[in-house]
Amino acid sequence: MAPKWWTLLAVCLAIFMLLLDITIVNVALPDIRRELDSSFTDLQWVVDAYALALAAVLLATGSLGDLLGRRRIFVIGILMFVLASLLCGLATTPTMLNLARGLQGVGGAMMFANSLALIAQEFPPHERGTAFGLWGATTGFAVAVGPLAGGVLTEGLGWEWIFFVNIPIGLLTAAMTVARVPLSDRDPTARIDWPGVVTFSGALFCLVLALIEGNDEGWTSALVLGLLVGSVLLLGAFVAIERRSAQPMFDLSLFSNRTFTGAQIVAFCLHASIFSIFLYLTLYLQNILGYSALEAGLRFLPVSLLSFVVAPLAGKLAERLPVRGFLGAGLITVGAGLLLMGGIEPSDDWTTLLAGFIFSGIGIGLINPPLATVAIGVVEPQRSGVASGINSTFRQVGTATGIAGLGAIFQARISHKLSDALSGTPLPPGAEDQLSAAVTSGGAQAAARAAPPQARDALIEAARRAFVDGLDEILVVAALVAFVGGILAFALVRSSDFVGSQEPELV
Repeated sequence: MAPKWWTLLAVCLAIFMLLLDITIVNVALPDIRRELDSSFTDLQWVVDAYALALAAVLLATGSLGDLLGRRRIFVIGILMFVLASLLCGLATTPTMLNLARGLQGVGGAMMFANSLALIAQEFPPHERGTAFGLWGATTGFAVAVGPLAGGVLTEGLGWEWIFFVNIPIGLLTAAMTVARVPLSDRDPTARIDWPGVVTFSGALFCLVLALIEGNDEGWTSALVLGLLVGSVLLLGAFVAIERRSAQPMFDLSLFSNRTFTGAQIVAFCLHASIFSIFLYLTLYLQNILGYSALEAGLRFLPVSLLSFVVAPLAGKLAERLPVRGFLGAGLITVGAGLLLMGGIEPSDDWTTLLAGFIFSGIGIGLINPPLATVAIGVVEPQRSGVASGINSTFRQVGTATGIAGLGAIFQARISHKLSDALSGTPLPPGAEDQLSAAVTSGGAQAAARAAPPQARDALIEAARRAFVDGLDEILVVAALVAFVGGILAFALVRSSDFVGSQEPELV
């Protein structure tokens, strides 16, 4: 087999492993909570630690690949991901798990940032469409099978195996890469924008931490206000640094193109809405409805399979039709799906979510291939790597902030509803806060175990009502995010902004 096909195979295996680890985790979270005695905040960090690390260093690791060789950094990233996966599976505390998840994110960034560059170096321009198509199919398949694979592994072998499964795949891929993938050229003029990395990651970390800790510490507490102010100051410093840098990590000049800006808004809103809500839907399916990890994974199949089926059709049609229609309509369809999931009653079964799952799956499929086309199609070919990296960064920033922001609303709503429901029930000091935390992370049964005996029966019904009310509220918020993104996609994205395109705009 020619080296180019070995390269494509190695890259697809690595990306499959990386993206699978994003979607596979959700259905294992209730089991992780029980076995590690995790709080709701801990569960948020299981997802956010990975997304934050990936977003923070993605662009920098692309520059590192240019400087030291893409194959070398790609292999180092795989081995780091394997080591982190081992540590995740061996974790005995939530802190150990979340630190290992952060390390996974760094390894994932090394792989992701250099994957397309490795393909581009081996395939001539007239063959890259086929190669990128197979790469895209791999990403779609990973997203599609993630919830089901997570359910099978969690129920059959234990939650640790959603991480242990990466070890043989990663070692095989690393060995294949070293043996079969040609060395890539180095660029001795490449530089890592360390001030940009520090200020960007610091701003993002402070924002997410403030959103996660706001309910527990108080939104006007010195800690939360300090984190929010620190995030704004660090973000301002980051923008100033990037404007003055000769080799910026984040090329702000690209945002002068309104279509490029629109693509980043779409990426952010897609992940801050539907992909962020998956965490809370998983908790609902398992902690309120009582489904196992496998049963919950099966119920996510309408979203996964429809997005997988619709995506290639949207990619083909987007070659002939104005792309903003796919991005705008896709996000509005996602928003409609989120609204259709709402209105949940404590007595409802999972089928109340089915119509919303169908709409959301179609919307995701409409967006993903055209979004990748827009992200790199409006810049010169030599800047496509940077443009793709920025788009991937906005996706992960959307996930990290979406989970934290929705979690803050969710937690506050549950606490408020429980307080109203138990206003006439005598409870020991501090018991209400403990019950609220138990409901948020573990549902009605966890709250019942934490409740005083005299309040147990009343609490089970109150806990179910509080949980579904909180879920209903964040479904509406997520839908609004999707709708805003869809409107901005229609307003900003123009066919005339594509490099070399003479396609007339749809007006």
